[in-house]
Amino acid sequence: MTFVANQLLEVPRSSFISAVKVASGFDVADNYIVEHANKGDIVITQDIPLAAELVEKGCAVLNPRGEKYTKENIGQRLGMRDFMDSLRSSGVPTGGPDAFSKKDRMTFANALDSLLIRR
Repeated sequence: MTFVANQLLEVPRSSFISAVKVASGFDVADNYIVEHANKGDIVITQDIPLAAELVEKGCAVLNPRGEKYTKENIGQRLGMRDFMDSLRSSGVPTGGPDAFSKKDRMTFANALDSLLIRR
C-alpha cells in the first residue's frame, strides 16, 4: 500500500506500507499516481478526474464510500462533477456530501474486500 501526498505522512512501519511525498502544486500527487499505477492496481480516491485516468489504465478504483468507478459509470460521474462545479462557480450553493457514516465505512470495507478476494 502506498500513500501519496504533498506533505509528509506518518504511516505504520511495515514492509507493506509506504508513503511518497511529492512536491506541492496543482495535480502533482495525481500525476505521480497516474504515472506509477499499473493495470490491476487498486486505487482509493474521491478525485473523479484522477479516477477516470486510472480506470482508463485498467486500475480498480474505489472512492472512500465504496463506490467502484468503472468504464461504464465514470463518464456520468465526470459529467455530474463538472455540472456541480459550474453551479458552484456561478454562486449556486450545492451543499456537500453527507457526513461519513458507519454504513459508509462498512460499504467501503466490503467493496475493498471483494476486490482483494478477486486478486
